[in-house]
Amino acid sequence: MRKKAIVVGAGIVGLAVTRALSEQGVDVTVIERSEKAVGASIRNFGMVWPIGQPSGKMYNRAVRSRDIWKELADQAGIWYDPCGSMHLAYHADEWQVLQELKFLFSQENRPTFLWSADMIADRFPTIQTKGLKGGLFSKDELIVDPRKAIHALPDFFSEQYHIKFLWKSTVTDLKTNSVKVNGQWMDTDMVWVCSGADFETLFPDLFSMLAITKCKLQMMRFMPASATPRIGTAVCGGLSLAHYQSFKAASSLKELHQRFESEMKPYIAPAMHVMVSQNQLGELTIGDSHEYGHSFDPFDQSSINQLILDYLATFMHCENWKLVETWNGIYAKMTDNSTEIFLSPEKDVFILNGLGGAGMTLSFGLAEQVVAKVLENEIIIK
Repeated sequence: MRKKAIVVGAGIVGLAVTRALSEQGVDVTVIERSEKAVGASIRNFGMVWPIGQPSGKMYNRAVRSRDIWKELADQAGIWYDPCGSMHLAYHADEWQVLQELKFLFSQENRPTFLWSADMIADRFPTIQTKGLKGGLFSKDELIVDPRKAIHALPDFFSEQYHIKFLWKSTVTDLKTNSVKVNGQWMDTDMVWVCSGADFETLFPDLFSMLAITKCKLQMMRFMPASATPRIGTAVCGGLSLAHYQSFKAASSLKELHQRFESEMKPYIAPAMHVMVSQNQLGELTIGDSHEYGHSFDPFDQSSINQLILDYLATFMHCENWKLVETWNGIYAKMTDNSTEIFLSPEKDVFILNGLGGAGMTLSFGLAEQVVAKVLENEIIIK
C-alpha cells in the first residue's frame, strides 16, 4: 500500500517536499491556509543562485535544485532564463576580490569568467561602464518569475503526480499520523511542516528554543522604456560581494568590508546590497535590504528604497525605468550559521525550515535529499 503524507505549506519548500515525496511513490495532500502562496516564495528576485553557495555540499545542492527547476519548467511550460550572473567591480578592491574568486571557483570547476569592461559594454549595454574595472560572469544561475512559477507548479503537480491541494485550509493541531484541518482530523502516515516565516503557529515552544529569527527585505519592480534592451543577465553591484557565503573565501574581502563600513555606512546597518533581475515581461526586480527580528513595522521606508536606487544608478542605466510595485518579504533565518533546520518533534512528523532566503536556490535539492533519507530510514532526527 502506498504511503500517505500531508505537507503543510504551499510555498517553495512545501512544493519541493511534495515533489520529492511524490517521486518516491508517496500520495501527498498539501494544505495551505491562503487561496494561493503569498509569502516569501513569490516576493523575491526569482534567482536560482548557485554562485552564492559555498563549495561542496551547498553548491552541489544548489546546482541540483537548478537542474530540477529546468526539468519542471520544461515539463510545465514555465518561463525561465538561464542567463547567468554578472558581478561588477568599480573599485580596485572589488576587482581584487573578483580575481581571487575566479581563481578559487576555477579550482572547483565552477563555470566563471573574468570579463573586461569592454567585453561587458559590448554584451550588456544597460550596464554603466564609467569607472568599470571588469566583472565576474557565472553561467550557473537562472531566473524564473516567482509569482508565475510558484502558482503554476500546484496545477502541474496535481496533473503529473495526482497531488491534492487544499487551499484556504488551516492546520491548527497535529500529532503522529493525524492533522487537524478546519476543525476536522485527517489521518496520514507522515506530516511535513514547511510553514516558512509563520513558524510560531505550530510547535511554538520548540521554535522558541531554536536559533531562528526572521528577516524583512524591501524590494521594488520597474518597467524599462520600450526601446531599452534586455539586461541579459542578473546583475550585482560590489555590495553583493559582502553578502554571500561563497564570497567569504576571498582573502581580500576583509579589506573590502572595511571600506564599505567607512564609506557606505547608510548601507551597512540595514545590510543592503543591490541586484537586478528581469522576467519574461521585461519587468526589473530590484532590491534589497535586510532587517532582522521577530516582529516588524509593516510600513516600508522610502529612505531605504532611495538608497537602493542611488546605488543601482552607479552600475545600471536606469534613468527611464518606471516604478511599478514596491513590497516587502519576510523569511525565516537561522542565527547560528546553520543552513536549515530539519527536525522530527514527534514520530513521523518532520519540520523543514530556516533556509535563510535561499529557498528558490536550495529547496528542490534539499527536499530530495532529506525525503530520501527519511524514507530509507537512514537517519533518526531529534
